[in-house]
Amino acid sequence: MGVSERPVKLLLDTHAFIWAIASPERLSRRAAEALRATGNQLHLSSATPWELATKFRIGKLPEAARILDDLDSLAADLLARQLPITHAHAMRAGSLKADHRDPFDRMLAAQAQLEGMQVVTRDPAFQGLGVDVLW
Repeated sequence: MGVSERPVKLLLDTHAFIWAIASPERLSRRAAEALRATGNQLHLSSATPWELATKFRIGKLPEAARILDDLDSLAADLLARQLPITHAHAMRAGSLKADHRDPFDRMLAAQAQLEGMQVVTRDPAFQGLGVDVLW
């Protein structure tokens, strides 16, 4: 991080978390640098294990079993802090005007808005959810 750059609060989208721990070469250069910058605060929403468990259960993400078994340790390795889902987050997610049906994306957007975070994602859907995206 350069002298003029200020630390930022970053909220990892599920794919960014998976790539950061298993395939860091898939991250954009900008995202990888932001995750490594010592002043930045990384956060992992409670929505992430919810999404991983859901996708594992329905067979869309069989490799999630390994991640779920060691989630806290993997997040700690990234120095990512847990971000619980609060009532305020839930109400904001349900109230977002954007026509986007994915509940996990809506929750991350709500949390990012209320907590003043940028979402680390390559998912273009976040552009319409009223959040700052870092990719």
